Amino acid sequence: MCYSAQIEDAYDKYVRRWGADIDIDEFVRLYFNEKPKAKTPKAMDAWFDRPESEKAAEIKRQIGQLNVEQAAKLEQELFKQKKRLADAERTLLTKTTKKAQEDKRISSEKIEWCLGKLNDLRHTIRIDEDARIFPGWYAPVMVVENGKRVVKPMRYQCRLAGSPASNDFKFPGTYNARRDNLEGFWRRQFGYFHGIMIVNAFYENVSLHNMQHRELALGEKEQNVVLEFRPQPKEDMLVACLWSRWRGAPQEPELLSFAAITDEPPTEIAAAGHDRCIIPIKPEHVDAWLNPHPNDLKALYAILDDRERPYYEHRLAA
Repeated sequence: MCYSAQIEDAYDKYVRRWGADIDIDEFVRLYFNEKPKAKTPKAMDAWFDRPESEKAAEIKRQIGQLNVEQAAKLEQELFKQKKRLADAERTLLTKTTKKAQEDKRISSEKIEWCLGKLNDLRHTIRIDEDARIFPGWYAPVMVVENGKRVVKPMRYQCRLAGSPASNDFKFPGTYNARRDNLEGFWRRQFGYFHGIMIVNAFYENVSLHNMQHRELALGEKEQNVVLEFRPQPKEDMLVACLWSRWRGAPQEPELLSFAAITDEPPTEIAAAGHDRCIIPIKPEHVDAWLNPHPNDLKALYAILDDRERPYYEHRLAA
């Protein structure tokens, strides 16, 4: 399955290339109403660096405030863990205890994590990681609403309308929709609620021994690695998605969420040790995909069959 992806973060591409409107009200709702702070890629936050409307300016100010608050929490945690580390090292100078050893190990890991998160917040030079999303994160998804293409922020893990919120934990893999289950689990979305996420790379968890085409050695524990796959030649991929608008109790916030459709992998991905692949549809099928007819599922399957078929180069992810 598609564990994570690198979204195409160019605001202008959605607007100019695909003629989509940005649903600014949904972005306002995301940045102002999500508690705790929604997980958003820095590349999407950067859409509002040069605001062209008052609502966009409000979002920019809110992002800045949320970052300040998040940095303060990280600084507090960093101080706490540095003290924990110092206390453990002081104890170990005179006596070796299991607690002190564990405190040293855990605090060292948390210090490294806090420093990494603070660096993510503060760096200004764009890097590839800024555009990467993970399950539970939000990403821009293009859909059709009232006959027009619009881009909405959606969570990358789909919660089906009418289902309990607990399904997020019961079905943690619903950031992907298997093609062979589109008329099963996904029957209320397939043919009704279609979207497109634009990405230029995706990442997969792969077992090291599978990547190396060998069996586990006697006594060897399975080891996971993350591979980055990029299409060659380099191109944006219009990933076929399904989405849902979930409404709970009146006091609960509405949730927009989506899943990427996956299918059997091409040869080079299978050879790298993975068994699924996202489906990039062709540009000429965008309108038909975003305006599905539930009574003609055959035509929708035909779009998924007539997909882009680039060669996917892979490397170990940083």
